[in-house]
Amino acid sequence: MIVVSNTSPIFYLSTIGHLDLLRQLYDEIIIPTMVFNEITNIGNTGASARVVPTLSWIKTQSATDQEFVNTLRTELDPGEAEAIAVAVDLNADRLLMDERLGRVTAMRVGLQVTGVLGILIAAKHNNLIQEVKPLLDTLIEQVGFWIDTQLYAEVLRAVGESA
Repeated sequence: MIVVSNTSPIFYLSTIGHLDLLRQLYDEIIIPTMVFNEITNIGNTGASARVVPTLSWIKTQSATDQEFVNTLRTELDPGEAEAIAVAVDLNADRLLMDERLGRVTAMRVGLQVTGVLGILIAAKHNNLIQEVKPLLDTLIEQVGFWIDTQLYAEVLRAVGESA
């Protein structure tokens, strides 16, 4: 399975100490060069900045169609644009992305998109985590992850947990 990730799923999962869920679910993750640069940006002291460069299961690759990247950059940030372009280049099975506009754009070009919520749901269904709620609450309270209350309830219902 070919899986390309944008910055946010890696950032969120590493911040709550569960980055390894990506390896357990997908074996290998490909990140665009721009995403690697965003994660390891000088001055970034987050967990992802320290950990990602040391992981052999996260590979870095640049987009081959820079014209497509530039077109996407008219509406998206550089990491999102290159993540979509790399996913298209590789005919990826899945793109990991949380930002709404990026997700809409990715789906418009035919990509299957999963965000951190989908990753947590898949992790629970695969018995990689016991509960989603504590991780979701940590994302909200400590990382500033925003989720609508209705979606919050839907996610918990999907994994058989109560709000």
